[in-house]
Amino acid sequence: MSVIVTGGAGFIGSCLVRTLNDMGIEDIIIVDHISTSDKWKNMVNKKYTTYIPRDKFLQQLDTFDGKVTHVIHMGACSATTEKDFDFLYHNNFEFTKMIWKFCVKNQISMINASSAATYGAGENGFDDKKDICALRPLNGYGYSKQLFDLWEREQVLRPKQYVGFKYFNVYGPNEYFKGSMASVIFHTFNKIKETGKMGLFKSYRPDYEDGQQLRDFVYVKDICKVVKFMIENPAVNGLFNLGTGTARSFYDLAKATFTALGLEPNIKFVDMPESLRAKYQYYTQADMQKLRDAGYQEKFYSLEEGCRDYVVNYLAQDYKTY
Repeated sequence: MSVIVTGGAGFIGSCLVRTLNDMGIEDIIIVDHISTSDKWKNMVNKKYTTYIPRDKFLQQLDTFDGKVTHVIHMGACSATTEKDFDFLYHNNFEFTKMIWKFCVKNQISMINASSAATYGAGENGFDDKKDICALRPLNGYGYSKQLFDLWEREQVLRPKQYVGFKYFNVYGPNEYFKGSMASVIFHTFNKIKETGKMGLFKSYRPDYEDGQQLRDFVYVKDICKVVKFMIENPAVNGLFNLGTGTARSFYDLAKATFTALGLEPNIKFVDMPESLRAKYQYYTQADMQKLRDAGYQEKFYSLEEGCRDYVVNYLAQDYKTY
């Protein structure tokens, strides 16, 4: 196998490079936009053949004709707060279309990151078997991902295998360079170390108590196992949810972080910025039946299991790289 991994120095992408290495695959081309960030640290313990900066990749793409078997496309702007829609449109939609066309031409596998942000407020549920036309994303990031999902399903010419994943709330090692977009576990760990307590948003809906807003938190190691399954099962195609199928509260998450550190929870509730209140999701939970029907039967980490592994073996070990 020869694999291109876009976003390969980022959070999920670098964890997938680790998975490929563990599978004995070292012929890997990493594509990313590192610039002056420290994302290069996620590459230090990986085996790969070359690194290509994102802005030079499309110019070189045709040189890989006949030379790769898979493209794992994790590279995207994942900031839900990004306001430059022209950038999102080019980076998350047009860029992904070019990779699709390359995979069609070469008849190879394409594994792509969509997002649960495409579901918007969840008024139409979180079922990946339903028609995606009814979905209404709440932000430009979610819409840029929705645009490709809609475009992809209309294509007659297709790659040898196409799998898209609607990622829910992913957390785990190697997310250290995501800034404000890192997981709540990452921010909770650092807040506890700094102040001994954690602040969670108050609720602005009467049907949810403070801190009881719900998310489907999925550990990055489970993401890696599902992608490995898709590589090993090339007949599986489709757009799949990738969460755990179990919604948990931010309070549960913060409590699990304190527990992993051997501390009693010290959780306060703080005002949510007014700019977030109108677009805030109070509930997400992936319907995972479609992935199960495709043959994936592995058990997912519980929130407590994943949090403990992340905190004890990575965050508390000076941000150890996976």
